Amino acid sequence: MKKADKRSILIVDDSELNRSLLSDMLSDDFDIIEAENGVQACVVLQERELDISLVLLDIVMPEMDGFEVLAMMNKKGWINTIPVIMISAETSSSYIDRAYDLGAVDYISRPFDERTVKHRVLSNFMLALKQKEMADLLTTQVYERERDNRIMVEILSHIVEFRNGESGMHVMHVSTFTEMILNRLLLMTDKYKLSQSDITTIVNASALHDIGKMSVPEEILNKPGRLTKEEFEIMKRHAEDGEKMLKDIPYRHNEAIIRFGREICRWHHERYDGSGYPDGLKGDDIPISAQVVALADVYDALTSKRVYKDSFTHEKAIDMIKNGECGAFNPLILKCLDEIKDDLKRELHENSPSHGLEYEIRENVEQLLKTSGSDVSNRTIRLLEHERMKFRFYADLSREVMFEYVSSPEMIILNDWSADYLELPEKIIDPATSDFAQRIFRKKDFDELMTRMRKSSPESPIIEGKYILNIRGEKKWNKVIVKTLWSDDENPMYEGALGKCTDITEETEEIQQLESLADKDPITSLFNARAAKRLITKCLDNAGEKKYALVFFDLDNLKHANDKYGHLFGNELIKTVADRMLANTRATDVCARVGGDEFVIFMQYKDGLAQMVDRIFKCITQELKGFTVSVSMGVALSEECEGDYDTLYHMADQAAYAVKYGGKNAYKFYNQLKQTPKGRLSDNGSNA
Repeated sequence: MKKADKRSILIVDDSELNRSLLSDMLSDDFDIIEAENGVQACVVLQERELDISLVLLDIVMPEMDGFEVLAMMNKKGWINTIPVIMISAETSSSYIDRAYDLGAVDYISRPFDERTVKHRVLSNFMLALKQKEMADLLTTQVYERERDNRIMVEILSHIVEFRNGESGMHVMHVSTFTEMILNRLLLMTDKYKLSQSDITTIVNASALHDIGKMSVPEEILNKPGRLTKEEFEIMKRHAEDGEKMLKDIPYRHNEAIIRFGREICRWHHERYDGSGYPDGLKGDDIPISAQVVALADVYDALTSKRVYKDSFTHEKAIDMIKNGECGAFNPLILKCLDEIKDDLKRELHENSPSHGLEYEIRENVEQLLKTSGSDVSNRTIRLLEHERMKFRFYADLSREVMFEYVSSPEMIILNDWSADYLELPEKIIDPATSDFAQRIFRKKDFDELMTRMRKSSPESPIIEGKYILNIRGEKKWNKVIVKTLWSDDENPMYEGALGKCTDITEETEEIQQLESLADKDPITSLFNARAAKRLITKCLDNAGEKKYALVFFDLDNLKHANDKYGHLFGNELIKTVADRMLANTRATDVCARVGGDEFVIFMQYKDGLAQMVDRIFKCITQELKGFTVSVSMGVALSEECEGDYDTLYHMADQAAYAVKYGGKNAYKFYNQLKQTPKGRLSDNGSNA
């Protein structure tokens, strides 16, 4: 093999001797990469998939055996482009059959014969190379066909634009904007049942939106001043004429691009409130394809110079659309516009004009290859790798912590800048064995984020949260945004996520200072009633399988303390009770003063709740300067109600009420009370 053709082989074997023997046999023809177990192999494949030409894989290994590696290669799609030869002393038919079933192309038993190993490796490598060349040829043909199709649509559309005296970029801008809006709409709602294939077709069809202008007289089409009423009626007919042009095409009436094209041509001047033309359609009676192209058409018309007007700035155009100066649009689409407005400005006004077209062609080719079942080719892989390199480059420039999470085998992959910034020795982190959660995140926050990621869905993959991160030894508030990744199977499988962390320390500290002042009781520094209700409601809403208890109590003798010792002592009593509450609860518990002498403790528990309540009660009721501290305490459990704060508070209050009128200075659980015939609750079965 020529030196220029030298490629890499991954040898996976837990025996260093076996790896050394195979390396000696093959190093003249291949660069050798070694892994001593299946986990290491998967990490190498994840990072260097494009470099690996072939894998030599042992079966019996610790941590992850060869069959598990093959299963992972199938799941990730690596098996489609990387041939695997099994190397093992196991020669039973069951082992061999299972290896072939999982995609292995050959099986070499130990001890190794050098000629046999070389022959089989080179044969399988050359066969895989030929297959990739064929796939490369197919990719080229598909790429050229897709490009030619799009160019023909572009030519037709530019003829219309040329006759109309408008910029040739109008069609491309409308297509780009249409794609951005539809992709955002797909993330936001499933109301319109659009597939990615539908979006691609609508984007192509959007280029035809004004073909009906071919029938409009040129003196009207390019009139520099305001059209007369009669001229405007003639101009309006271009919507119906465009639909008729596509309808009169002799063949392919059922093609999606014709169907979407007819919708767009006829109805892209309709408005959501029914004020548009030609049919005065209203709301979602207007096809979503026409609704989105209508907004794209208006935006580009506003930001482009015409014979009858100068261009508006991007910001002015957005304001005019949102203020209804260009007619009414679907509120969901306006929300999409608001979310993508910054990206839209960069895409249409800062990026290369050819960017949108090339990106779209590349997306279409990848989709065609995926659905045709063909192997991914070298050309497609290079395109994808090019995009990955650009992503990493921009990620490093952004100066934000960016990461990729892979669910199986579980790992977190950081870009170079993020690893340096966090002062981590490795870019690839195993959450199960590293202290990443404790070093960067607080463990409970990291566990919560992982849980939220697993509970997301392909329809709602975006997760946001604010967490305190340990950045270079300093605690900083960060906004974490994650997009979870799912397989394309009929029943999508959770595969991992892409995410970034943005420092929001300054704004968070300012907000927290304001909130803390408004949320705290001025005497005790406990939460006040409003803050307690908000915090407890949030916990109950996200409780899941967690169990919570709400403890309510009031002081039995505060009035006596005020009357006998004065209000200064009364305030000291209240502060002392608050301090005792904080000293005997956890930082995650909610302690609040909800009235003059009324207090609440809200805490999560698993077991041993009675002992926790007893300890808190005894501590609170210790004497203060010879004064007997007495409380009436009630306890209610979230599992006994619907998890509603008001209901839980009422139950604990009822239990405390029973204590108050049963002798005071005690505590009682709500589930210890009995229902009386009249519906009142009592601790002894009699009416309270």
